[in-house]
Amino acid sequence: MDQKEIFKKIRRIEIRTKRLVNDQFSGEYHSTFKGRGIEFEEVRQYQPGDDIRLIDWNVTARVGYPYIKKFREERELSVIFLVDMSSSGFFGTKERFKEETAAELCAVLAFSAIKNNDKVGMIIFTDRIEKFIPPKKGKGHVLRLIREILYFKPTGTGTDIGMALEYFNRVIKKKSVVFLISDFLSEGYIKPLQIANNKHDMVAMKISDPRELKFENVGMIELEDAETGEIMVIDTGSSEFRLDFAQKAEADNFALKRSFRLINIDFINIITDQSYIVPLINFFRMREKRR
Repeated sequence: MDQKEIFKKIRRIEIRTKRLVNDQFSGEYHSTFKGRGIEFEEVRQYQPGDDIRLIDWNVTARVGYPYIKKFREERELSVIFLVDMSSSGFFGTKERFKEETAAELCAVLAFSAIKNNDKVGMIIFTDRIEKFIPPKKGKGHVLRLIREILYFKPTGTGTDIGMALEYFNRVIKKKSVVFLISDFLSEGYIKPLQIANNKHDMVAMKISDPRELKFENVGMIELEDAETGEIMVIDTGSSEFRLDFAQKAEADNFALKRSFRLINIDFINIITDQSYIVPLINFFRMREKRR
């Protein structure tokens, strides 16, 4: 992908995601992720319908007319995207590659964050830490995050989520909202994920290609494992193979959701050939009901 094509893609993502933020996500995001508290702003005259519990009795007694206290939410959250960019992310058989989906997800969440006066940052990892971008505000910063994902060329090929979480736990001291975006083709990360979740608000987002969930009958095909380079020849004409593959994928997904549920991690499942809008809105509304 050349520079001109990447610039066009960034522009398309910006236009699409900012429209979604303005139309749907900004309010949902604000309701879901509350600030660190509220602080006093001013007093004003009482108006019919105001909450009488907010009446400032000292001011009211002094001026002879009811006044209420006004408060504002103290926001400025930090939102961190912990993004798996191992070679398996550069896989796509339908609408888009997994890394393109990751870029759009980061964009819509990041634009929602900065519209609510929050900071956004990113850690890109494979089997090593590839890049750390500290949290900042502003549209230009969000566009940089999108560009980093689309331009990215990994040094490592494998996936080590546990290592990435240990690095995150060391460098991010302030409590943050953290979106861990991966296909979760890794092991040994539950303990550092649990440690991170004790301090931060962790959300796991799994991105899958439809061919990772089931195969169509296209005869004999040759596949290369993006992370190991291993070549496999598969007979997709075998109904037994297709059924076993689909059942294993479903069982793996169920086990993943169960492991997250046991340590109180929210989970969002994204398929690259389906819209991510509904899963995101369902997540926001589920969180809102829980508050």
